Amino acid sequence: MPTKDEIFEKVRTTLVDALNVDDDEVKLTSRLRADLNAESIDFLDIVFRLEKQFNVKIPREELFPESIFQGDADYVADGKVTAKGLDELAKQMPFADLTEFRKDPRLDKMEDLFTVDLIVNYLQKKLGG
Repeated sequence: MPTKDEIFEKVRTTLVDALNVDDDEVKLTSRLRADLNAESIDFLDIVFRLEKQFNVKIPREELFPESIFQGDADYVADGKVTAKGLDELAKQMPFADLTEFRKDPRLDKMEDLFTVDLIVNYLQKKLGG
């Protein structure tokens, strides 16, 4: 079982290659979209590369479940994720730290959850850590 640091180093390499960014730009706190300029198509590439790098299968939307709130009034109201939606998010993303998001659960802030640390935590859990 690799350590968190070992996982991070492999994730860093993967993101540097996939997003054409410098090593020093990829920190645990880096947000994929806002800090590393990842686009939607990049998320597919990142997942593909992570699967190869770690020899794991990452089911569609398991790591980046962006569509769970589309069209569900129980999960989103007035542009904010509801308590029920937050519970569902916690269920689908047990590897995510939702502490800050719970304070301001605006749907447009959800992409701030997609950080390098999220990927590392996901892989740590997936690899049995």
